[in-house]
Amino acid sequence: MTNPNELQIFLDIATEAAMAAGAVLREYWGKLDAVEEKGRPGDLVTIADKQAEATILAMLRRHVPEHAILAEESGQLGDRSDQYLWAIDPLDGTTNYAHQYPMAAVSVGLIIAGTPQVGAIYNPFRDELFRAAKGLGATRNRQPIHVSQTAELSRSLLVTGFAYDRHETRDNNYAEFCYLTHLTQGVRRSGSASLDLADVACGRLDGYWERGLSPWDVAAGVVLVEEAGGKVTAYDDSAFVLESGRILATNGALHSNLSRELLQVPPMSSWDQVVG
Repeated sequence: MTNPNELQIFLDIATEAAMAAGAVLREYWGKLDAVEEKGRPGDLVTIADKQAEATILAMLRRHVPEHAILAEESGQLGDRSDQYLWAIDPLDGTTNYAHQYPMAAVSVGLIIAGTPQVGAIYNPFRDELFRAAKGLGATRNRQPIHVSQTAELSRSLLVTGFAYDRHETRDNNYAEFCYLTHLTQGVRRSGSASLDLADVACGRLDGYWERGLSPWDVAAGVVLVEEAGGKVTAYDDSAFVLESGRILATNGALHSNLSRELLQVPPMSSWDQVVG
């Protein structure tokens, strides 16, 4: 088991890497010469993504060269089954960034023995740094944070997102979005999974669910939510599986209710009857 001192060291490394990459994102802000698509429509990549990732990789290689890395742009570096696996997203919210919409962040997480245990998320445009490590608590700009206490869906504010393959599959989250919008005070969509989790962790939002995610999208945020007193599971309230691509994260108080509603969302074809 990794001891608290080691976790603190890893957290400091994650923080240093996230902030250095954030400086790269600020440098390229509003100065992009080209925006490319990686395959699916809307799945964008820019020079800022690539340079920010290069900055993080260089830092990790300097501090922990023996650790494996899973990076959004570079893919797998080292053995994915290693005890220590860094999951990094150098620019979570590339579409926002390309449009100069300041909901974007750097996410640096460390998975230890298959479980996310360290995370740093930095939004350089709001200068917000979120940090957490297992057993060490969660902070925003070095101040402790905690999830909200909202216990009723009718009083909650949720957040979600839509995967890049939403044009190609019926499993696209549209029905869930509409259904839960009618049961709550609203459902937001920021375009950055890491910031969605950070906002749940600091109590701005009460719950978050999404599908089609990669480990680098959520590894850091999972630690934040759990260390801030929240709960992270699969949709059906079973144990969260990082590789599943699906996540349900809440303040804990409304977790069971939100899980239950997610599992009984009617298809869009019957929506008129549901809200009529």
